[in-house]
Amino acid sequence: MRVLGIETSCDETAVAIYDSEQGLMAHTLFSQVAMHAEFGGVVPELASRDHVRKLVPLIRTVFKAADLPFGEVDAIAYTAGPGLVGALMVGASLARSLAWSWEIPALAVHHMEGHLLAPMLEDRPPRFPFVALLVSGGHTMLVDVQSVGAYEILGETLDDAAGEAFDKTAKMMGLPYPGGPLLSKLADQGRPGVFEFPRPMVDRPGMDFSFSGLKTAVRNAVAEQARDGEIPESVMADIAWAFQEAVVDTLVIKCRRALKETRHRALVIAGGVSANRRLREKLQDMADAQRCKLFYPRLEFCTDNGAMIAYAGCQRLQAGQQSGLAIEVKARWSLETLEAVNG
Repeated sequence: MRVLGIETSCDETAVAIYDSEQGLMAHTLFSQVAMHAEFGGVVPELASRDHVRKLVPLIRTVFKAADLPFGEVDAIAYTAGPGLVGALMVGASLARSLAWSWEIPALAVHHMEGHLLAPMLEDRPPRFPFVALLVSGGHTMLVDVQSVGAYEILGETLDDAAGEAFDKTAKMMGLPYPGGPLLSKLADQGRPGVFEFPRPMVDRPGMDFSFSGLKTAVRNAVAEQARDGEIPESVMADIAWAFQEAVVDTLVIKCRRALKETRHRALVIAGGVSANRRLREKLQDMADAQRCKLFYPRLEFCTDNGAMIAYAGCQRLQAGQQSGLAIEVKARWSLETLEAVNG
């Protein structure tokens, strides 16, 4: 089965074609980061309008890259949530329209299921069951994954997601948008032990997360170190190092708990924050110590992309699932409500 995947959940317009026999045939993406940087964050209305401008040209581009006639696919998969409703409507409306005109089925895909299954696109994919750590700008959760669609949320954030905490902390430190990657880069220059921030909620049972208190600790440190409104770059780097270590340690501790509770021998990390080099290093050390295997997608598939949507959609379409004619999107959508493909 050959599937066209469309992703428009936030500030990236992404399209891909996945074939169940040939694998990923082509993918392309346009990021809106430069446009939103002027405003210091994503402006939903502008995001939706840009998806309208970019989506059809990107679809034509991906068919050309795959060396296929326009419309030569068996089905369409599109992100229906969670995400910005206006942005989701752009992708969903076009996907349903193309499916109707090409007389092929279409399927609404859960954005986080796409991230969760992204490592399946690699040459060495994980086998079910496994624990998945989904970390991005909008989500942080641990999931017990038995098969496609059979998910149990073990823990999730009670406030900010990890990626959101990175971005907000970077902003309070004066770094430009998007600040998360810049903060991580600055942390590489920091010195261990100069600052020490709390590891939130690790002293209590469970696998939920909270990063609001950590942000407050950083804000206090920034205020204490300011001299005439300015902080030396070396001090900024030390604060960034300590913040990143606190976030990474918290995620690693909760992953260790999840592996122990489920007794699974494989851990998947996915989502934008899974590209963080320090997080990968510490999770690998933990996985080695626990004699578990660690899996993650290639860097270009850590952030939002069409390939993960095409792949996730293909798994469900091959099982005979498809969506009705109504165009429905969801700003919030629990993974646990999805229908399992196997059993």
